[in-house]
Amino acid sequence: MSHNLRLRPCVAGDEAALALVGQSSFLETFAGILGGGDIVQHCQRAHAASAYRAWLEDPACALWLAEVAPGDAPVGYAVVAPAQLPLDDPDARDLELKRLYLLSRFHGGGWGKRLLEAAVAHARAAGAPRLLLGVYAGNAAAIGFYERCGFRALRMRRFNVGGRDYDDCIMGLALD
Repeated sequence: MSHNLRLRPCVAGDEAALALVGQSSFLETFAGILGGGDIVQHCQRAHAASAYRAWLEDPACALWLAEVAPGDAPVGYAVVAPAQLPLDDPDARDLELKRLYLLSRFHGGGWGKRLLEAAVAHARAAGAPRLLLGVYAGNAAAIGFYERCGFRALRMRRFNVGGRDYDDCIMGLALD
């Protein structure tokens, strides 16, 4: 199914839309994998409007929003921020794709790739040697997407949700 989406840089005031898509995407992706209460608790913290407001206010961060027409409803977004991942070879100039979420109804139309391309272009323009990300190791579709876009696995880390640890794959894309 083809959708009429547009991609735009986020501005102050977009935090509620970002939080809504973040919570919806997290629930959609992890229902049946994580406990329902753990999902709700995680979303209340990690996908609170205040978390997105902090990124929007930080000049070191960049965010984009995908909206569907008619109506400009938010359906996806990407966030790039300074990297905070446990690596053996950290570079202070590395950037991290903190989030790339797109509601599943909009998968397959190239919009995830467009969001990623915006993030990569930003990281290159900022002089980052790598764009890094962490992705749930059990999310084969996301890992395959990132691999097709040139990312390579660097190492594993543990990610805690609801007091339980899960494996995350840290991936990187060389930008030079």
